[in-house]
Amino acid sequence: MKENIFSGVQPSGIPTIANYIGAMKAFVDLQDQYNATYCIVNQHAITVPQDPDTLRLRTKQLAALYIAIGLDPKKSTIFVQSDVPAHAQAGWLITCLMGLGELERMTQFKDKSAKKQAVNAGLLCYPALMTGDIILHRAKYVPVGDDQKQHLELARNFVDKFNSRFGDGLLIKPEGIFPTSGKRVMSLQNPSQKMSKSDSNHKAFVSMLDEPKVIIKKVKSAMTDSIGQVHYDKENQPAIANLLEIYASLSGKAIDRIVEDYHDTGYGAFKTDLADLIVSIIEPIQTRYNQLMESDDLYDILQDGAVKANQVANQTLASMEKSLGIAYH
Repeated sequence: MKENIFSGVQPSGIPTIANYIGAMKAFVDLQDQYNATYCIVNQHAITVPQDPDTLRLRTKQLAALYIAIGLDPKKSTIFVQSDVPAHAQAGWLITCLMGLGELERMTQFKDKSAKKQAVNAGLLCYPALMTGDIILHRAKYVPVGDDQKQHLELARNFVDKFNSRFGDGLLIKPEGIFPTSGKRVMSLQNPSQKMSKSDSNHKAFVSMLDEPKVIIKKVKSAMTDSIGQVHYDKENQPAIANLLEIYASLSGKAIDRIVEDYHDTGYGAFKTDLADLIVSIIEPIQTRYNQLMESDDLYDILQDGAVKANQVANQTLASMEKSLGIAYH
């Protein structure tokens, strides 16, 4: 029997090819290896101010993109967090069981508090909701980036404490699946910074919804250097090294082979072929995305996913409520 895997993604904007290479692409492969559950965590998004119409649209867009890249509703449970009330209910139970000091030590809360930024109680407590997301679906494994390791460890500690107090094996202790090396995609304009969809310089990233001509222009204008030859040298040619890693991740070719193919051609041919490669992958995704956004199929998939997610989540929630004495009959 396959082990359970869970991942939740915030609808914070249109993903970039960095998100695709670093996480989304792997989710498609993971659904064949595990009993996969993928959630659009729109309740996490409101820990910062949101325009309601924008949040609704981004939630729908992100769900459509994940299905368009190859997440299969027949293989995976795909749903929106707010369609499964057990998430908010479990989040409250967990908040009541976690220590204030544990939550205050979380990096995001510490950083924003130290900068005297306006923070709401949700920013403090959302790691408890995240713990609920994971344990409700009895996830043995959780794909996470380095920036989420602290939250995963919080969830693991919570499970240990809960099971120790209320009964061994009541909750599943999750383990992380971390990105493999070479999955950190850097800015096209500044190879010392990660590629980010929030970058003020739109030439620095390729969005999953960029038109092909925009993608080609961005890749062709990507920073290089004056050396003029394609080498994989992260210290002396970091910009070219970044482009090589993107090429390798999307093509499946070894970097050494790519270097060999373009070593004597200069940067122009290399960047042209890389742009064409990115377009060849993104164009079919965009076609499927547009179909989903214009039909009722997306809504049907998410509602079917919510039915399945509710069944599993409600069972775990009922067990937690019984343990805590919330269930009184």
